[in-house]
Amino acid sequence: MSKVFLDTNVLVYASDHGQAIKQARAIALLRAIGAGVVRPVISTQVMQEFYVAATRKLGIEPLVAKGLLHDFEHFEVIPIQPTLINEAIDCSVLNTLSFWDALIIVSAEKAQCERLWTEDLNHGQVVRGVLIENPFRDS
Repeated sequence: MSKVFLDTNVLVYASDHGQAIKQARAIALLRAIGAGVVRPVISTQVMQEFYVAATRKLGIEPLVAKGLLHDFEHFEVIPIQPTLINEAIDCSVLNTLSFWDALIIVSAEKAQCERLWTEDLNHGQVVRGVLIENPFRDS
């Protein structure tokens, strides 16, 4: 079973009733995870970004968002450590990426993920051995 790193937007869209097509796609991705098709990985960065987006953008009550975060703890979670931050700086400079996108990529690499599901990077691009896939590109 392959490991897939989930960017924040996958988790946010699953709760975003204002984006019906993307929400349906995100829910389908999470169902694939539940069916054991892929092993999901996130980082503490993704958890933090989800909480902020869920409470500020989607208007989800803080304790409800906290409950969703608790569910995400069943995924493999990569903690952001100083070494990852330093690697992200290098990745950002070498690949001309934002620091935050680079931090997602180096977290995926650390977890030995084959793929990264995100809409924030170029679909089909490979960075540090991780294949970028935009699961919303047809939405």
